[in-house]
Amino acid sequence: MAGHNKWSKVKRQKGVTDAKKAKVFAKLAREIGIAVRVGGPEADLNPRLRMILLKCRSANMPADNIDRAIKKAAGDDDGANYEELTYEVFAPGGVAVLVHANTDNRNRTASDVRHAVTKAGGQLASAGAVTRLFERKGQIIIDREAAEEDALMELALEAGAEDFAADENGYEIVTGPNDFEPVHKAVEDKGIATLSAEVTYIAQQTTAVDEAGASTIQRLVDVLEENDDVSDVFTNADFPGGSEG
Repeated sequence: MAGHNKWSKVKRQKGVTDAKKAKVFAKLAREIGIAVRVGGPEADLNPRLRMILLKCRSANMPADNIDRAIKKAAGDDDGANYEELTYEVFAPGGVAVLVHANTDNRNRTASDVRHAVTKAGGQLASAGAVTRLFERKGQIIIDREAAEEDALMELALEAGAEDFAADENGYEIVTGPNDFEPVHKAVEDKGIATLSAEVTYIAQQTTAVDEAGASTIQRLVDVLEENDDVSDVFTNADFPGGSEG
């Protein structure tokens, strides 16, 4: 599997408090709004919105919340003008961190991100220095008990997946961005439940960190994810076994 991060992310999603769920849902509603304003409210005609709705489902966002966000964005003529920004960061130990944000005030967001990074002992990187270390890929995570390994691998590869991997936690299916939807549909059509399914950023190579380094990186990720403007945080940290990376 491509690093430890994805399993920890799934575990965190399962164990978040109600207060954190509300924050996550608010961020997803903002992403829905941006997707609707860009491509319209019909998911069948808006690939970006379809991707966001999958994120909503993985986060167990209630259908009523989703419907409200779509309707609000579709009828909102004077809503906030959100920009999509990416911050590239080198954290302590040379760990690469990619931060995506949706903001109506880039100065506020830049200041918040810079403060968190500096406090953690990291620094903002020049454009391209971090993004080149990641690839945009479709990623589907499935619990080991949800499917039989050989049958799932055959299904995924026949549907167009680039890679299939398994470990004691379960299965990871990786696709090209354009092949994600047909592969995901093939899995769903077989009634196989997914823990997460999204087009995301996967590190091309990881950077190993020890327990102390893992703690520092995790605190930084937590602070960034707590920021209302930050939608996603990706790292190439290879956390020690059992660490919540």
